[in-house]
Amino acid sequence: MPEAPNTAHSGATDALNIAGTPYSSRLLVGTGKYRDFEQTRQAVEASGAQIVTVAVRRTNLGQEAGAPNLLDVLDPARYTILPNTAGCYTAEDALRTCRLARELLDGAGLVKLEVLGDPETLYPDVTATLQAAETLVAEGFQVMVYTNDDPLIARRLQEMGCVAVMPLGAPIGSGLGIRNPYNIRTIVEHATVPILVDAGVGTASDAAIAMELGCDGVLMNTAIAEAEDPVRMALAMRKAVEAGRDAYCAGRMPRRRHASASSPLDGRFF
Repeated sequence: MPEAPNTAHSGATDALNIAGTPYSSRLLVGTGKYRDFEQTRQAVEASGAQIVTVAVRRTNLGQEAGAPNLLDVLDPARYTILPNTAGCYTAEDALRTCRLARELLDGAGLVKLEVLGDPETLYPDVTATLQAAETLVAEGFQVMVYTNDDPLIARRLQEMGCVAVMPLGAPIGSGLGIRNPYNIRTIVEHATVPILVDAGVGTASDAAIAMELGCDGVLMNTAIAEAEDPVRMALAMRKAVEAGRDAYCAGRMPRRRHASASSPLDGRFF
């Protein structure tokens, strides 16, 4: 009797779990840099994302009465709105931004923490990130944290109580792809919480590589928003994340230094 197919990683069971909530999509998308809110809406829909991140310091979520509100086109009943601290260069600014976001989103405590080190590279200030993360966790926030690709820092953030660790693939907005796959893989291998590549993805193959490394998901913005056709790129990224996850779960063939015939002669009938 043939063996039953392995369904352990089928779409119905292979959910991304963030802070106790399952998500069928492993692609998270940002909302900045689009032509307008309508293009934002179209791209988000094409991506299939269920978690959408929003820069609180740059996007109106209700703090500016009478101004266009992103929540008018991205319904919080349909999407998990993930406020982020983009543009914050100190732990104090990041803390204030997260507290404001919790007020604007009716007490929701899921946040994406990023504390930047300098405006040229947008590289994370790891010391300030650790300080802010510790305070936010103590205040009851569920912290998804952007950091560098240092496995030791990733471990500290997990131990601190962050619900997801998000190492960069390359600098924010660079589109350079996964520059240090070995560190990313090391972080994944020692993970106790979801690991999502955040920053550096430029095209679909980058997203697939991140997933093939074993990451639980990918967050991106610029790669979609600055494409010539953002909506079509969003669809491509959706497919790439799904394909990369399936490839990782399937288990790739071993790499070899020599040929291995796909139709070997051993055991032939003639």
